[in-house]
Amino acid sequence: QEQLVESGGGLVQAGGSLRLSCAASGRTFSMDVMAWFRQAPGKEREFVARIRRSPGTTYYSDSVKGRFFISRDSAKNTVYLQMNSLKPEDTAVYYCAAGTYYSTSYNSYDYWGQGTQVTVST
Repeated sequence: QEQLVESGGGLVQAGGSLRLSCAASGRTFSMDVMAWFRQAPGKEREFVARIRRSPGTTYYSDSVKGRFFISRDSAKNTVYLQMNSLKPEDTAVYYCAAGTYYSTSYNSYDYWGQGTQVTVST
């Protein structure tokens, strides 16, 4: 059964760090691209970062470049999002996604997790 389960969200002060995890099961981890998106209240879901299965190429949105880092551990079938220097505007529900196309569009992804809340206080 294809499934993505996020964890690691929580409340953190501005300037702090969090690491999100996405555990993949079924064929999801073998898909070509794993990505993180986020959605704040009243806003559309937006792309955050993505990583290709091989050769591990990464890409980030301008809003998180240099602060967030995506990685994957094949032995654990897990994708991570290390978030540093967090800002209040990073507050959102963060979703893990898996797909075939190396895209920033949420329509391009086939599987989604349930989301994990990240709240950054001032």
